[in-house]
Amino acid sequence: MSRLARIGVFTSGGDSPGMNAAIRAVVRTGINEGLDVYGIYRGYEGMIDGLIEPMERHSVSNILQRGGTILKSARSKRFMTYEGRLQAFQNLEQHKIDGLVAIGGNGTFTGAQIFEKEFNIPIVGLPGTIDNDLYGTDFTIGFDTAANTVVQAADKIRDTATSHDRLFFIEVMGRDSGYLALWSGIATGAEFILVPETKTYIDNLTRLLKHDMRMNKTSGIVIVAEGDDMGGAYDIAAKVKEKLPEIDTRVTVLGHVQRGGAPTMHDRILASWTGYEAVKALKDGKSSVMVGIENKQITFTSFDDSINKKKSFNFGGLELARILSL
Repeated sequence: MSRLARIGVFTSGGDSPGMNAAIRAVVRTGINEGLDVYGIYRGYEGMIDGLIEPMERHSVSNILQRGGTILKSARSKRFMTYEGRLQAFQNLEQHKIDGLVAIGGNGTFTGAQIFEKEFNIPIVGLPGTIDNDLYGTDFTIGFDTAANTVVQAADKIRDTATSHDRLFFIEVMGRDSGYLALWSGIATGAEFILVPETKTYIDNLTRLLKHDMRMNKTSGIVIVAEGDDMGGAYDIAAKVKEKLPEIDTRVTVLGHVQRGGAPTMHDRILASWTGYEAVKALKDGKSSVMVGIENKQITFTSFDDSINKKKSFNFGGLELARILSL
């Protein structure tokens, strides 16, 4: 492998709070290491279109606290074709970029793994997704901020639920994973948490709701991950209402508000630390790995493992939430 001289950094897939902090860390660490650093706008789509610009220290000033991503993000169908990837590589060659830092999730790393194998360009990934579903890291960049956003919203909904004796179903993001629902549900004292990792039985849910009513519980919150097998919050609320018409139900879908906002201290530190380590890893000759933090230690997980291995889910948290909500 030739000596690393010029690297590119990009964000891909869904945005997550802390991505800007990661970009800042990559740019400033790279410059400190004597590298030229280029920003690639709009992810793989921008790589194909040649949206590549040099970045200096001042390019990332005053972005640590900002949500979203200054490099913007996009999903790219063209990058799924060899022709698209070839065009992207030719643009990197034109700018003499010989290493990449990819900030994103499962889809981002899948594309990076294929790209690296085809064109032999080293790539190191940073876990940027609010879903917290990547194997090889305790937390992903943006998860803590998104969970706190859910907590703040659910706390406010709890006030009105209590005032009107209502049962609220709050839908959170998590098409394939329930980490956001689990953590925010425990933190808000939700009566029930419904996630893709477990099967939801409406009869069981209504039986437990009847139990709560006998215990003189007049209001409650059900946190529903959007990927729950029984459907989203509206579907589940309708099924419950059909079986328990006496319960006054309401539904709130938080949607994309969960992706925005200033990153928390935790996400800023996670992004800064892993961004720094990503550049050092590239300089040390590492590639096709994701930088993560497990048990407060930096780890390097292969893209293959990060993509294909299932992150363990804490099922005990569901029981914990139920017991503490009684």
